[in-house]
Amino acid sequence: MPTHEADQGQDEPRIVDKRAAARMDADDDGETAAPGNADAGGESVEDIRARADEYYRNWQRSAADFINYKRRVEQERGENARLATAALIINLLPIYDDMDRASSNVDASLAGLNWVQGVIAIQRKFGSLLESMGVNEIAAEGQPFDPEHHEAIGRQPGEEGKVLHVVQKGYQLGERVIRPAMVIVGDGNAGAATEPSP
Repeated sequence: MPTHEADQGQDEPRIVDKRAAARMDADDDGETAAPGNADAGGESVEDIRARADEYYRNWQRSAADFINYKRRVEQERGENARLATAALIINLLPIYDDMDRASSNVDASLAGLNWVQGVIAIQRKFGSLLESMGVNEIAAEGQPFDPEHHEAIGRQPGEEGKVLHVVQKGYQLGERVIRPAMVIVGDGNAGAATEPSP
């Protein structure tokens, strides 16, 4: 009997590395499992595909959200730039008005002086700069009164609803009014004779 037990000990392999043995056992179990039905974690292929599809849809939503965010930021940046430009122009317009009045009311005896010509040239350059920024003067005198572009500050005898005088010029930046024209409008009593009371 002792010899038989010794023979059995020689036939059985001796495993020294327990981690390697555990890996070998796991590989043996994986081979016996039906392929395509489960992985090492016990999840089916359908579960894994469903989870992958959910991750993909989440990624698509995140990508769309990011694109919308970028578009919104660019629109806000453009709007902020337009507002900053409009604010700058609104602050510059009183200076331009003063220069315009000064150059249009030059005394005839001063008209030929160099410094007067210099002021007029500066006023023209200022006007060109405003035009290059997209600022245009609102047509007012002789036009029908338009509350979107004109601000009536008084009425005088004249054609009903017609702008008679411009007190302060109005300007628009592109299509947007940044300062309406202050005007005096006709009240419809042009040349009307007063009837004597009975």
